[in-house]
Order: sequence, then C-alpha cells, then structure tokens
Amino acid sequence: MSRRDFVKVTGTGLALATLPGFIRTGFAGVGAGDNPYNFYFQRFGIDEDMIRKVMTEALHYGGDYCDLFFQNELSNSIRLQDNIVNSASTNVTLGVGIRVLNGNQTGYSFTEDISLASMKAAARTAAGIASGSAKAAPQSFNATKLMNYYDTKVSYEDVGVKDKVGMLQSINDDVFKEDPRVVKASVNFSDSEKYILVVNSEGGIASDYQPMLRISVGCTAEEEGRKENNYFDYSARDDINFLTEAKLKRLPREAVARTVKLFEAQTPPAGEFPVVLSAGSAGILLHEAIGHGMEADFNRQGISVYSEKMNKKIAAPFVTIVDNGTNPHIRGSINVDDEGIPSEETVLVEDGVLRTYIHDRISAKHYGVKPTGSGRRESFKHYPMPRMRNTYMRSGPHEFDEMIASVEYGILADQFTNGQVNIGPGDFTFYVKSGSLIENGKITAPIKDVNIIGNGPDVLEKVTMVANDMKMAEGGWTCGKNGQGVPVSQGMPSVLVSSITVGGRG
Repeated sequence: MSRRDFVKVTGTGLALATLPGFIRTGFAGVGAGDNPYNFYFQRFGIDEDMIRKVMTEALHYGGDYCDLFFQNELSNSIRLQDNIVNSASTNVTLGVGIRVLNGNQTGYSFTEDISLASMKAAARTAAGIASGSAKAAPQSFNATKLMNYYDTKVSYEDVGVKDKVGMLQSINDDVFKEDPRVVKASVNFSDSEKYILVVNSEGGIASDYQPMLRISVGCTAEEEGRKENNYFDYSARDDINFLTEAKLKRLPREAVARTVKLFEAQTPPAGEFPVVLSAGSAGILLHEAIGHGMEADFNRQGISVYSEKMNKKIAAPFVTIVDNGTNPHIRGSINVDDEGIPSEETVLVEDGVLRTYIHDRISAKHYGVKPTGSGRRESFKHYPMPRMRNTYMRSGPHEFDEMIASVEYGILADQFTNGQVNIGPGDFTFYVKSGSLIENGKITAPIKDVNIIGNGPDVLEKVTMVANDMKMAEGGWTCGKNGQGVPVSQGMPSVLVSSITVGGRG
C-alpha cells in the first residue's frame, strides 16, 4: 500500500483528522507487545516472506548486515494567536528505509511505497555498496523483548479538535488575565503518534509506539513604550492526560511571570566571573558543549576532544554524567532505538572519569563494545547515527544555598534560549535570556541579554560544586546533527563553574 493509498483509505486528508481505528484498538497504550509486528503484517500487507524477499535483494552482492526500518506516523498541530486559530495541520508519514553495511561503508535507500516491487527496487540500490557473493536472508525472526517507558491510556485520535481548541483558548484568556501589560499571546499545541518496525539480517525484529506532546505559551508585554517577550513550554512522551489542570494553569502564569520580570532586569558588566548554572534547563549547555563530544562517531573520526581521553579524569570526582533512554515519559526516552536495540541508561562520566561513548551498531563494532541503544534517525528517509536521548548530570554533594554563599560576585544563569557550538573542540556561545546577579553571597538584581562564552571540556574541569537538586528540563528540545532532528531532553543540578567569560555591557 502506498502512502497516497493509505491517506485515502483512512481519510486523513481532512484537516486534523483522526487516527485509523486499528491503531487505536491495536496499539494505544501498548509500548511493545510479544509479537507487535503482526500489526504491520495485517494492515499493510507485509509478511515475513515479503521481508525475506526484500532482504535477499539487499544482500544480493554480499554485505555484512542489512536492516529494514518501517515508519508510520500521524502528527497534528494547532496555533492560536491574537485570539484566533490561525493555523492547523495534519501530516501522515509512511515508508521504509533499507540499509546495507559492508565494512565501514553504508548503502541506504528508502521508499514511501511499501509494495514488494518498490521495496525490492530500493533494496537493490542499497545493495550497490557491496560487491561479493549473495548471502541468504534469515529463515525466521525473533521479537525483541522490550520495556515500556511511556505507558499511555488515551490515543490522540480520541481527543477532539474542539477540545484542543477550547484548551488553547482558555490558556490564551488566562495569559491576558495574568497582567494588564500583556498585549499579545500565542499558544502552540502539537501531538504525534509514531509506530516503528525494525527487522535485521541477524533475525531480530522489534517495534515501538512512540507518542509525543508539546505545548508552548508565549506573550509580549508593554510598559511605558518598552516591550518584552518570553515563553514557557512542556513536552512529554505521553498522552493528553499529561496536561493536568495544575499544568494548564501554570503555563500562562509562568509565561507572563518570565516576561514581566524582564522589565526589572539589567545587562551585567562583561568579564570573567563565577557562574551558577540553574537546575533544569541549563542542561542544554551540557548537551551541546559536552554531550555531542561523547557521541562515538565524532570520536571514531578523531574529531572530538574526548577521542583520546577514555578512562581518564575529565572532571571533579563528584561529577557523573549519563545519557538515558529509560526515564518514564521524558521527551528523549525510547523503548528501542532505530536499529532495534533496547534502550538503556549509559553512564558516560563516572565520578569524574570518562567511561564510554554513545554508540550505534557501527561505532560499537569499531570499538568492540555493545551498542548503547542510541542509534537514532529523524525518519525512514535517514540512516541512524549515535544520538543523545536524555542527557544529564546526577546530583552532587552540595547545597544550593552553600553554592550561592560561596560567590562574591557572579551570575546565576537561569533560562537559555539558543547558542552555537563547535562540536570538535567544544567551543560554545550561549544566550542567557534571564538570570540574576550574585553579590556578596546573595542573589540580587535580575539580569537579561547575556552571552556566556567558553569551551565545554574546560568548563567541565572548572565545575567546583554540584548541588543535590537535579531537575530535568520541562520543555521541548530537538537536537540537530548532520541535517537530522530528533527529540531529546536534558537536565542538571545547580552547578558552580569557577569562571566563564560573560558577554555583557562594556
């Protein structure tokens, strides 16, 4: 069945249409059953015999390994701005990617038409990477047993468009009620339900249901002719029940509070200062400036500064950093990666010592270690790479108040919005949307519009205190790498860095 036929049959050509019933009854609330790939056999006309025929084409010229990655995804988004819904969309994705590995070489092809003829043609393209004798496809496939880290009860199919719009309108109204200085508001909501099926030439087969939700609220306030804007958002691998009444009330309250606080903020002087990174969202600095350097492909190619530091001390003994795909309902969690490897918690830095990298199948084979369940891709149109999931530093032995009291003059960096990183050496520039001055051991005036500039490995060595208050970021982050975006999350306890270059006034 082609993508076009699928859309026609299920009626998803209608704006904000619902998921087909077989998804609701067959998979909603199911992470990975005993034999979930039968779903695909029954609904898309794919069976084991068809898969073996496609694999036979993929291994026609030899090759060490091949896999098929099926993806079916339906996503919806609604945007309410200036008190009206000004955009709404639905997107359906259906297709298969076929990969052949031959030594260090990768052959890859994909098709949106999952008929046997189209898949065999795609397989022949991917097979072109090899030039040996044909190999046989597996005679049978064994389902991989998986845990479920995002159990859900409700399909987004069962959430009506009117209910979503009503929810957004109520949030919009609350934004204006929060403060008379608010002059503009916008509310964005998106949901998606993705189904994947991974089959490989080693006889492995795994499937997963991956829900996702994101909601963000932005506003602009005006005071004496001066305007400020800010936002607050949530994201989770969960169903609509994630949005409790308390969370819906907090969204406008936080967005407005963050915005009007900027009227009191000043830009601090420039220079080298101690910087306290706030618990939670400051984890983006850990992700960008340090985490990417621990992805195995950058080390295998000798690009990363960590390529020669395995089992060496790179931080204080109270610093432990993990990349974890098993945190319940967190945005970057996955039951299984896009190569069919079960997810896990991977300890990258243990008590200040670099212990491992983030691996996919190719890098794991190169280093002679097990894959870490980190082979991820944007869609069936892309090949997998080592990617982070939820990256964070574990809590340390210090108290937050103790940390602040130790700083004579510095800044508390609270909200990060964007930045740039040179992944090889780890040089970075990050924009701090809001924070506070620290003077004589106390938090004083709010600050804004600050750039912090540094080098990730150098900053890691300058971490002198780690608090016992680790928090995960609550918002929706998408990590970009080599043109592919995947959902991730990150977290941090409050951390004191002895000095970072602060780009302020003067």
